[in-house]
Formats: sequence, C-alpha cells, structure tokens
Amino acid sequence: MTRTGAPAAERVVHFILPGDLDDPAAPSGGNTYDRRVCRDLPAEGWQVRPYPLPGSWPRPDAAARTELARRLAALPDGAVVLLDGLVACGVPELLAPEAARLRIVVLVHLPLGDETGLDPAPAAELDAREHRTLHTAAAVVATSDWAAGRLITHHGLPAARVHAVRPGADPAPLAPGTDGATGLLCVAAVTPRKGQHRLIEALATVTDLPWRCACVGALGRDPGYVAQLRSTVATFGLDDRITFTGPRAGADLEACYAAADLLLLTSYAETYGMVVTEALARGIPVLATAVDGVPEAVGQAPDGSVPGLLVPSGRSAALADALRGWLGDPQLRDRVRSSARGRRAMLEGWEMTSHSLAGVLERVRHQPRSAP
Repeated sequence: MTRTGAPAAERVVHFILPGDLDDPAAPSGGNTYDRRVCRDLPAEGWQVRPYPLPGSWPRPDAAARTELARRLAALPDGAVVLLDGLVACGVPELLAPEAARLRIVVLVHLPLGDETGLDPAPAAELDAREHRTLHTAAAVVATSDWAAGRLITHHGLPAARVHAVRPGADPAPLAPGTDGATGLLCVAAVTPRKGQHRLIEALATVTDLPWRCACVGALGRDPGYVAQLRSTVATFGLDDRITFTGPRAGADLEACYAAADLLLLTSYAETYGMVVTEALARGIPVLATAVDGVPEAVGQAPDGSVPGLLVPSGRSAALADALRGWLGDPQLRDRVRSSARGRRAMLEGWEMTSHSLAGVLERVRHQPRSAP
C-alpha cells in the first residue's frame, strides 16, 4: 500500500531513539549526541520528528519490537528515517521489510559486539545482527573516522555508504583547576568497558603523592561492577581520595570540570570519547588509553604536540607510570597543559556535526527508493 508522503521539497527526518534519551540517571555520549542532533538539525533546514522508544535495546522484548514495527509501518513511503544503532542494530528482521520503501540511515555510536563483558556467543549473535542491519541501511553514520573504517572493514560495507560525523564540543571557559596537578577527574558511566578498575589500581601505586579523583558517571548500569570497585577502593584504603559521585549535569558537571587538572579515561573500547573534547574545550589535558577513536578525539595542537598522555590499553604499568609522571613532573604538566590550550582553539563545534549529518540525509533523500 502506498502512503501519502510530505511534499518533495520538505526536509523531514524521523529519528527513532532509545527511550532513556532524557533520563538524568543514565547520561551517555550517545544520548548527548542524539539530543544535539534533534536540537541542531533544524538550523540546517531539516525538521526532526523524534520517537523515543522504551525497551531493553539492543535486546528488546515483544512489546518494544511491536512498537518499533508499528512506528516504521506508519511512516510515509520515501521517508528519511534515522535510527540510533542501539535500537536498530539488534533487530534487522524489523528493518528489512521496510528498506524498499523507506530511506533508512543507522547512527552507530558503538558496535554492539564491542561492549565489554559480553560472553562470546551473545557477542557473536549481536555482531551478526548488526551486520544484517547495516547492509539493509541506505547509509550508515559513525561518530569518528576510526569507527567508520572499522564498520567498513568488519562488516564489508561499501565505503561510499558509511559516513564519519564526529561529535562537536561546546565552547567553555578555561578550567581553573585545583592546584595544577592533583585534581583528577574521570567522567564515564561506571561499567567494565570504561575500565575504572584499572584506574583505581594505577592510583593505588601513587599514594605517596597528593591527589584526589572524582569518578563522575551513572552507577546503575552494572551494580555488581560498582560494588567491586567500592570494595577495591576500600581494600587500598583510598576511600578519602576516590569518590563516586553518580551522574552530574548542568552546573554540577561544570563544577567538576572547573576543579579538574587532568581528565582520566581508561576505556577498553571507545568510538570517539566525547568527554575528551569536553575537557579539552576547557583546556584540561587528558590521560587516556589509546584505544579505537580516542587518539582522534585527543588530536594535536597547532604545533603538532599531543594535549595529554596516551598509554597502551594492555599495559597496566604504563597507566601507573603516566600518572606518576603527571603528578611528579611540573615541566611535563606545563607542556601538556599548553598543548591542551592550543588544541582547545581547534575543536569543531556541534554546528559542524549537524551540517555534516544534514549532508548525509540530503544525499539519502535523493536516492532511489529501493533496498540497498
């Protein structure tokens, strides 16, 4: 059956999102990106019609599956549909029947199989489902050049169908910090993928030096892991130096950044790392594991210097050594802080994100309405 669509000249994108998009207890880079797309695309001439869908994505129950199928079926023929990959990538069987009449774009924040802690069999199943979904899509959007290349090579996607659209960074005032050295900040959901356990273990090797570390991020995604971390902190006797604040937003998050001398990110997998550019926007250097898209987010200052310290992911001693270097070497601190301030002036804003994404949607809008 043919459905009546909008006028040909009208630019409308139907954006299907996870239901926790605005949940203050579950902040994430993916949700931040999605909200900014909804807010900023109209400035590029696109009307955004968001559809947050509750469900345990990427493994939805029957009710969530039914609602997604209903939403897709109700869209007019030829509609441009942007789906968050968390919703789309686990249910290729729901997207495939609609691919011939809808112009489907999938936004991948993190490949499903890259989530840390998955058993091999479920990870392989999710990876296979993602493969089918992305081959159904008219276009795929990744959030870094690294992630785009990974999707192309891993899933065998045509390079012309995959587009890197990096997150932007809002301008921010320079962070005054604490004393230039000892104010340490980790902004990340407390989950195994973010690797806070190895951060704690590294911090335990530098207790002879002054520092305090605030771990800011959601505590409800993996309560067992959070309990393990609290026990580890207690075992090392670091209760007075490491705090888990839970999620922060608005003025509370700004205050955390303002007190930070160094941002810490010890992830095992990270397609980009938005907190990296959020810190650099405030002139805060970064100490991070050099995984996936993190080096791309860290980037370089105009003089070619790196605005932080990147360490190999598989070498726990390297993280401890970098922390000791930061805390004990004033010249190193001055060097990377100067580099961070140089990088700050080069960061792209969110307007570039929306402009790039609008370009992808425009190309898809003019594609023939047929399954890829």
